[in-house]
Amino acid sequence: MKKTKSALSLAMVVAMAATSAACGNGGDSKTAATSTVTPAPAATTKPVESEKPKEFKMTLRHTEIRDTAKANLAILQDVVKATETAVPGLKIELDGVEDVVNRDTKLKAEMQAGSPPPIFDLFGGADTQNYSKAGKLLDLTPIIAELGLKDKFMNLNEFTVDGKVYGLPRAGFVEGVFYNKKIFADAGVQVPKTWDEFLKVCEALKAKGITPIAMAGGAGDGWVLNMLTNTLFVRLGGPQIQEGFAAGKTKWTDAPVVEAFKKMDELKQKGYIDKNVIATKYADGQAKFYTGQAGMLFDGSWASSGIMGKNSKVADDASFFNFPSMGGPGDDMINGGWSNGYGFSSKLNDNELKVVKAFIKNFYTEANQKRALKESGNIPAMKLTDIGDAKGLIADVVQAQLSAKKGAFPAFDALVTPAVKKTLEGAMEELMGGKVTPQKVAEKVQAAQDAK
Repeated sequence: MKKTKSALSLAMVVAMAATSAACGNGGDSKTAATSTVTPAPAATTKPVESEKPKEFKMTLRHTEIRDTAKANLAILQDVVKATETAVPGLKIELDGVEDVVNRDTKLKAEMQAGSPPPIFDLFGGADTQNYSKAGKLLDLTPIIAELGLKDKFMNLNEFTVDGKVYGLPRAGFVEGVFYNKKIFADAGVQVPKTWDEFLKVCEALKAKGITPIAMAGGAGDGWVLNMLTNTLFVRLGGPQIQEGFAAGKTKWTDAPVVEAFKKMDELKQKGYIDKNVIATKYADGQAKFYTGQAGMLFDGSWASSGIMGKNSKVADDASFFNFPSMGGPGDDMINGGWSNGYGFSSKLNDNELKVVKAFIKNFYTEANQKRALKESGNIPAMKLTDIGDAKGLIADVVQAQLSAKKGAFPAFDALVTPAVKKTLEGAMEELMGGKVTPQKVAEKVQAAQDAK
């Protein structure tokens, strides 16, 4: 994207005029000499004290609670301060909740009860569609037009329902493979371009006593397994296969999806995925990579902050590549989108609506987007004139996104019901634990799809 520069020259002419008026009080010349006049005491006016703004509180639900999210939290805290300054009397209370708990449990219950926070972390796609159709989300279409933001976002599709915008992405994402360049060089391997080459890389790393793929998948983190699974079945069947799930045009038992489950099982059976995967929490899986115990990590671009963080031993050796081709219609695509953002309750009074407008104005700026890109590796949700001084791993991630010739496809869970998402997570944990077959996983998820 070309960078446009503009220079403004200002010439200012200041004209000042002062006027003065004098008032005289003429006495009556015929006034008797003996009369005396006692002047009235000067009137005293008590200065009017400015009324102190009435204080009020608003809750802002966010998910920036992990150590790796500290940079994002700092940006949010700065925005909160600016918003409080813009709206006299306002006090924003930050409510940090783990993202899965917020999405699958807390926010869902609040929506059903009709009592969501005024501002909250919102997932695009199915969540936004369901909540907007239930009348729970504020229509932001006129607000972003008023603030001049209508055409400033990369993509608002996941937050748009029937032509109206009900949420704003705070950042985009891509999912792919982080890898340790030093470990690859020591093992004599290069970035793989095909599935067969990928398996050879895994085997070479395993032969060196290195865990090929760090991954989590247990204790409620089954969603982590499904990032790679999602990429596999889109590689094999194309994005249309997941687009057809909800409409019934495609099934989870279709051959490309079952084959993706088989590939995941193959990686586990051959020892290429961490053998303790179903007992590993997400943060621990990430840590195995950034402490140098694994050669690769399949994760989202948000993982960049941890990989570059103070606890990382691989910050200078880490890079990123799009998952290799598998000979299917989904090759040369990347799993990515703009799914994570903020939504706002439809039940707001006038003061709260002012706060929402101030928050959006302060949060969604090019400066904040560049800051999040540099400090956390967040893929910008807004159109930027340039990427600032981002470099190293972050630049590698952005380059992988730009190099995906066929573009991006959304995460499957933006397209299916929460019940299907939850069923797939549990079934994949069972697959990685050797309790079910790939075919059985497909049948379980399809049953959940049919029961919608």
